[in-house]
Amino acid sequence: MNIFVLLYNSGTDKEGIHSIELKGRTIVLMFEDKDDATRYCGLLEAQDFPLPTVEMIDIEEIKDFCTKLDYECKLVEKNFVPKTAEDRLLITPPVKNLEVEDWGGDNNDEDKIDINTIKENLEKLL
Repeated sequence: MNIFVLLYNSGTDKEGIHSIELKGRTIVLMFEDKDDATRYCGLLEAQDFPLPTVEMIDIEEIKDFCTKLDYECKLVEKNFVPKTAEDRLLITPPVKNLEVEDWGGDNNDEDKIDINTIKENLEKLL
């Protein structure tokens, strides 16, 4: 099955995949629908995140990638409706992003944002 992911610097030696941090876990988002992935890119751009490109890839390749790096992957199904604050992060980007040089995963705990802050910021958007 093919899905869509968000890549930064696609096709270069500095290529990176869009992910979110949630409760100390790195989660790679996979979109079933290209339009949903494109909309998410627009939301990232509106929040001054670097703009990724939408790339189609086999779901098994992403699952293998995540397993090797001890990441999780979440499929955002077409017409997905969030039921929790955590679910909302699958369709609306968080307000804070990692700097490009931090993509390697060497983050300090002080740079992480907690779920309560994310929830408060999301509620302000409503």
